[in-house]
Amino acid sequence: MPDGRLDPDVMATACRRLRRRDPALGAVIRQVGACGIQRRGDPYRNLVRSVLFQQIATAAARAIEARFKALFGGRIPRPERLADATEAELRSAGLSGPKLRAVLAIAEAFAEGRVSNRRLARMDDDAVIAAVTQIHGVGVWTAHMLLMFSLLRPDVLPVGDYGVRKGACVVYGLDELPDPATLEELAEPWRPYRSVGTWYLWRATEL
Repeated sequence: MPDGRLDPDVMATACRRLRRRDPALGAVIRQVGACGIQRRGDPYRNLVRSVLFQQIATAAARAIEARFKALFGGRIPRPERLADATEAELRSAGLSGPKLRAVLAIAEAFAEGRVSNRRLARMDDDAVIAAVTQIHGVGVWTAHMLLMFSLLRPDVLPVGDYGVRKGACVVYGLDELPDPATLEELAEPWRPYRSVGTWYLWRATEL
């Protein structure tokens, strides 16, 4: 298991190993080039942003994110400030009922100290998933996005993600979206760099 987080050197090592172990994915890696996983904020802000982007088109999510940030001076506010926001304020930014309840629950969990950026950074992947999915409205997909794009963990496979499943169809010539067990089997050769393999499945849908 590689130490620490994904960085350019780890991603380059991962790409070399994935090309050797998975020729089909290797073809995508050669076409796309270097892996571009980048950090998207601390765990708290990553969770809030992931909820804003859940289950809607990217363009619509970005518009909601812009209106949401505009309520708080152009940024995702500190947990204490967000916890004090009213539902009316959040609805004015375009948040649905489930989304506004989820972001308020995240803010309350961090403001009250039940979850913290520092503790999450010290936890292993399974413990992070267990901790954040106790927050109302935070599911396993959101936890996986946190692990990949905030904590930069190298071995995450979001088996429920539509883009990952669609990418698997493209790369492996599948006739239908793979179920979680099939996706786990396809990605087994990628360990301990499944985050990198995941990123290339997303890119495969754009080729």
